[in-house]
Amino acid sequence: MKVALDVSPLKLTRAGSARYVEGLRRHLPAHVELGELAWGGSGRATAFVRDAVWYPLGLPRAARGADLLHAPTFRAPLRSSVPLVVTVLDLAVLRHPELFNRWNATYSRLTVPRVVRAARRLIAISEFTKAELVELLGVKPSRVDVIGVPPPEGLTPDGARAEGDYVLAVGTLEPRKNLSRAAEAAARAGAELRVVGARGWGNVEANGVRWLGEVDDAELASLLRGARALVYPSLYEGFGIPILEAMSVGTPVVTSRGGATEEVAGGAAVLVDPLDPASIAAGLEEADRRRDELRALGLARAGEFTWDDVARRTVDVYRAAL
Repeated sequence: MKVALDVSPLKLTRAGSARYVEGLRRHLPAHVELGELAWGGSGRATAFVRDAVWYPLGLPRAARGADLLHAPTFRAPLRSSVPLVVTVLDLAVLRHPELFNRWNATYSRLTVPRVVRAARRLIAISEFTKAELVELLGVKPSRVDVIGVPPPEGLTPDGARAEGDYVLAVGTLEPRKNLSRAAEAAARAGAELRVVGARGWGNVEANGVRWLGEVDDAELASLLRGARALVYPSLYEGFGIPILEAMSVGTPVVTSRGGATEEVAGGAAVLVDPLDPASIAAGLEEADRRRDELRALGLARAGEFTWDDVARRTVDVYRAAL
């Protein structure tokens, strides 16, 4: 089977979508003949042209000759002569358009419903995201397969450990990451908040915290190992890879109750009300008390997600699409 995979997201981000694409490109070649497709660079103007021209026109043409085209985000062709599989990471931009810039909100409102209709099969990365597809876009549940996203390989409890008394937040600086409440909660719990992630949008600033920007996997692992806990009180997620990253190294996790974050945590994290800094602070204190228990639970939970399993199940979706 010849599969064309759009790897353009790697030009734009190192966040969760890039983690997903990197995992696919490494593990799918054991099962299919994989060809990688991409266009342009990382600049804003290039990204606009990619959205307006590459996805509707260039990508379906570039995929000709393949048996199947896989778009690993909802940036995808509106129609394709090659059978199309689309992964939907989340529908935050449709559920909460006010949290995104005007271009993303408008582009997504106009194109995402058409992309979803064009796909023969859809992959959702959580049951929560599948439910969003059904509710917001009227997708038949039988068209959607749920396949989660494992943490990067090589994250283990053993290794370098950053120094200091701190809790760690991981994610792009954007409104739904709820950084201001996380900072207030960390202060209440008597800990420094360190933040790893790229600068995003929505005028979110890393005020009152130690912002470290983007880091490589080795430094991320060191920061996670040294942290009292990962604090991840996001207001909306389609999955939440940082939860599994923290669990992979044995770090307790404090995350939002409800939605995809609770689903991914799988009973191995402290769940809190993300709208209440006092609840988040209490969660951090609970994570301190239950550290050994949460470490064991988290390691077991993270071990349930593997890239070999994801690759095999993704190929099953390809076969269903054909």
